[in-house]
Amino acid sequence: MGSLANKVALVTGASRGIGRAIALKLGAEGAFVIVHYAAARDRAEAVVADIVAAGGAGCIAGADLTATDGVETLFAAIAAQLEPRGDPPIDILVNNAGIGMGRDLLSISPAEYDAVFALNVRAPLFVAQAAAQRMPEGGRIINISSVVGHMAFGGGFVAYGATKAALDYMSRSMAATLGPRGITVNSVAPGATATDFLGDAMQSEAFVASMAATTALRAVGQPGDIADVVAFLASPAARWVTGTRVVASGGTLL
Repeated sequence: MGSLANKVALVTGASRGIGRAIALKLGAEGAFVIVHYAAARDRAEAVVADIVAAGGAGCIAGADLTATDGVETLFAAIAAQLEPRGDPPIDILVNNAGIGMGRDLLSISPAEYDAVFALNVRAPLFVAQAAAQRMPEGGRIINISSVVGHMAFGGGFVAYGATKAALDYMSRSMAATLGPRGITVNSVAPGATATDFLGDAMQSEAFVASMAATTALRAVGQPGDIADVVAFLASPAARWVTGTRVVASGGTLL
């Protein structure tokens, strides 16, 4: 039995990349994992299939979290999936869904600004609000942030970085609000990680080498590196850790 046996975990944006790795890790630790997806149902189903093949259990739940009724849609889907299991509480929430936005002050448009804030800030706030209403004492909320929230990188992520800084603040505020219920809230800030989040750039050996050179460990992170940190924060071993930003970046720009 893993450290998360008999727990229910919701991972948003879990059909690929870091979210997929987190879902697989939590499943391996014994949690029943709700794999959220926005559009790629087939990829979400494949994640659940991988969890089941490894001896775990889970389900999918689709919703566009940028829509005004996205959170309501998500939790309606979750309720339908969990009802046959006795409608258990959600013990763990990982707010991972997000989009990048490589724009600086002079190039970003209002529409791009609204899009990145809708998914990276508004969605995790209201997903957490809904999850907290059915989360028991000892629950866990983990928000996936980014080192970009505290490092300007030449100003090329003016809105994206602002969303991650906002998420880090919200994590601390959530921790203060939910602490009396024994619920911990933390954020995890990855650095450059080998997923398709950075698009075609990760196919360039020169780009990967340049990213690795910015870290103390001289390497680009792997999704599993982040998933292991999240699994720790979700576990009973992290019961005394809350309101903290954990930088999982290999030592970026020390």
